[in-house]
Amino acid sequence: MAENDAMPTLPKKCGPYISSITSRGMNLVIRGVVLFFIGVFLALVLNLLQIQRNVTLFPPDVITSIFSSAWWVPPCCGTASAVIGLLYPCMDRHLGEPHKFKREWSSVMRCVAVFVGINHASAKVDFANNIQLSLTLAALSIGLWWTFDRSRSGFGLGVGIAFLATLVSQLLVYNGVYQYTSPDFLYVRSWLPCIFFAGGITMGNIGRQLAMYECKVIAEKSHED
Repeated sequence: MAENDAMPTLPKKCGPYISSITSRGMNLVIRGVVLFFIGVFLALVLNLLQIQRNVTLFPPDVITSIFSSAWWVPPCCGTASAVIGLLYPCMDRHLGEPHKFKREWSSVMRCVAVFVGINHASAKVDFANNIQLSLTLAALSIGLWWTFDRSRSGFGLGVGIAFLATLVSQLLVYNGVYQYTSPDFLYVRSWLPCIFFAGGITMGNIGRQLAMYECKVIAEKSHED
């Protein structure tokens, strides 16, 4: 009887997940799947905007979806979103610096809206030259980080993501997978790293918010132990 009393009881509320799922591994899979589909959705919407404005051009034979996008773009963006969204909270735990700035879904949704606005500006707003556009988007991207993140790990990961994603884009364009109109930064547009930086911050915030529920469950179980 005493042994049964000593057993911890599972919390009745486990955030957005099914209450019976409490293992860290399963929660990790669920978060990865959610992040993947969020990335796919954003990729379809944002890539459609870029194509409509003739910013990015795909060969006719690879345009196969109803969204006028190459078939491989959404899965690649979804995979990258899942990796980024899982990496941010993992890095926070590794550095021992839990992210607590504006941790609510309303803030995350505003961050997504600002990111979409930055991408929209890159495709639709006309500037005198590419340098002016790039500087404006860089300021907006850093402003997004300052408004919704403000962590050193978030900024560092955002810069790393922007660098790697831009390098991959250069290689894809070099090999003729797709192309940019009026490239001014080797084979791509100079403002592209700003978009990748803002996207990394946005998916990182979504990943952190999803991970917050898992941390809350673990903390409650530890307290009961």
